[in-house]
Amino acid sequence: MTINLAEKLSKENPLLAGKVAVVTGGKQGMGRVHSITLAQAGAKVVVSDISEEECQQVVEEIKEKGGEAIPFKCDVSKKDEVDTLMGKAIDEYGSIDILINNAGVVQFKPFLQKEEKDWDQTININLKGQFICAQAAAEKMAEQGSGSIVNISSVAMGQNGGGMATITDYCASKGGIAGMTQAMATELAPQNIRVNAVSPGMIETPMIDPIMGDEDQKKNTLDKVPMGRVGTSQEISNLALFLSSDAASYITGSIIIADGGWTAAL
Repeated sequence: MTINLAEKLSKENPLLAGKVAVVTGGKQGMGRVHSITLAQAGAKVVVSDISEEECQQVVEEIKEKGGEAIPFKCDVSKKDEVDTLMGKAIDEYGSIDILINNAGVVQFKPFLQKEEKDWDQTININLKGQFICAQAAAEKMAEQGSGSIVNISSVAMGQNGGGMATITDYCASKGGIAGMTQAMATELAPQNIRVNAVSPGMIETPMIDPIMGDEDQKKNTLDKVPMGRVGTSQEISNLALFLSSDAASYITGSIIIADGGWTAAL
């Protein structure tokens, strides 16, 4: 049974009390759960994605649970929109303490059929988008002298044999995130900004529907996971919450794998 770490913590003294978080790709899947979990832990959350209407639905969920949040439409591949997003967080809440760099896409297509436009879209959103968002947030964090950035990577980054067929561009983007995370952490540590990455395995989100919807692919995938199941978004959000908080104050430059033992068994 998956627990919600935020719900297990003190309601009288929430772990993220007084903090402001920006979550990209927040309208569904892991991003939605990241947003809700951080709000339950006391953060004021800016829920961002390409559909403000769908972000608003997440905001309503947060408010129903007693949290505080606002929606904001943003395409992370466009610097002007990202700058406006970060400015909105400052205008509304006065700071940016946490960035969950979650926005991402995946396109299943054999390597020899990949087109340049497929590559460009994936890299622009998954890798360039995380760079733009992290830089814009870090500028604000440096001014205030603190902050935590959590980049969402993937076991598909290639570490320990994690490369996967039909998603070459996705693997390249996630590998880039891993390297970028460690470089950013080194540079930003003197400003008291921590940068870490979470690398999930197969997580129960709309992104893996094409795999889970095919019984042969599903069996082949689960046979590789020692725990014998896909993970839940909440399990990843619990880790993102920890890394976002002062409980992880001496952790930076880490790439933490959460994959049910998949890469360990390779």
